[in-house]
Parts: sequence; C-alpha cells; structure tokens
Amino acid sequence: MEIINGFLDEWGEYIWEAIIQTFQMVSISLIISIVIGLPLGVLLVLTRPGKSLENKYLFGFLNVVINIIRSIPFIILLFFILPFTKLIVGTTIGVLGVIVPLVVFTAPYIARLMENSLLEVDRGVLEAYEAMGIKTKDIIWNVMVREARPSIVLGLTIATIGLIGATAMAGLVGAGGLGDLAYRFGHLRYEPTVMYVTVGILIILVQGLQSIGNVVAARLKKD
Repeated sequence: MEIINGFLDEWGEYIWEAIIQTFQMVSISLIISIVIGLPLGVLLVLTRPGKSLENKYLFGFLNVVINIIRSIPFIILLFFILPFTKLIVGTTIGVLGVIVPLVVFTAPYIARLMENSLLEVDRGVLEAYEAMGIKTKDIIWNVMVREARPSIVLGLTIATIGLIGATAMAGLVGAGGLGDLAYRFGHLRYEPTVMYVTVGILIILVQGLQSIGNVVAARLKKD
C-alpha cells in the first residue's frame, strides 16, 4: 500500500488529467464522426447500383475517397493534414489540435460500418415496405436503421475502440491524454511503472466499452 500511495502521490494528478484529456478527445471526435459518418453511410447505400437514389458517379467518388482515407495509417494521416488542421482550428497541439485528424480518420470508418450494417437488413422486408408505397426516407429511418441497430451498435463500439487507440498515437504530437503520458514519461523519461499503469487503464477502457456494446446490442436484438 505504501508503494501504491507513493505512486499516486507522485503521478496521480498526471494520470487523472491524462484520462480526462483522453475522454475529451474520444467523445468530441466520436460525436462529430457519427454526425458525418452515419448520413454518409446511408448515402453510400442509397446511391449504389440498384438502389432508389442510384448514382454511380457519386457512389464511386464516395467509395474511392473513403477507401483512400482508410488506407492511410493514422500516424501518417496525423502529420499529413497538419496544415489543414492548423487552418481549421488554429493549432496542431493539445486536445483541440488532434480533433480534426481523429474525425478525418474515424468518420469514413463509421460510414463504412453503417453501410455494411444497413446492407445486412433482409431485402424481403424492404421490398414489402416499398410495395406498400412507403417513402424511402421513412424506410431508411423506421425500417433499415431499426433492423440494423444491433449491428450499428457493435460497429460504433469497434470504431470507439479504434478511436482510443488513435488518441494514444496522437500523444506523439503533444495532444495530451494517456498516450502522451506513456510516451513522455514512460518512454522518454524511463518510468516503466507509468507505462504499465497507462497500458492497464487503456485495457480496462477497451474491455469495458466492448462489454457495454455487446450488452446493448444483445438487448436490441431482443426488441
């Protein structure tokens, strides 16, 4: 207990601040990414060949852009769009400076997950509603999204976990958070205990999120 208390006295404030910064980065980036990614996923479904708003040019453009962004590792994307980040938020460091690259990295991923979830909905169910003359927008939100809710929840859970990993890498540019703490103190200053504690906290966060996502998805399947 003396060892633990001594560690907390020395590092507790830094760890708590890093946890808060990580939650800020994840929550803000996730909300913005969902606002962008979910409608984008719906658009990918509606404009693909054979769908109600079929548009091969728009679908092809969105498909290529999403694939290009998803093919770039986050750490490279982070440095690649630094000028764009500076232009949008006025800084490239701290929590604010990493929001833009996190959104650029996550929104296309969520869009693809949303697309896959909606495409899993039984085609027969959709045809039945279409035969009744129900409008496309009503089918999307009241049928497709409702039927795909468990898959969407699991997809968002995976996206959130990926986002936590990205925030850890963002520590390399002084973004703050657990990754920054592990890098500056655990690696550069040779404090292995800080590194171990940081990794442990990240594992707990990921395990907790995955468990919550699994429970919510299971309950939605029963509805």
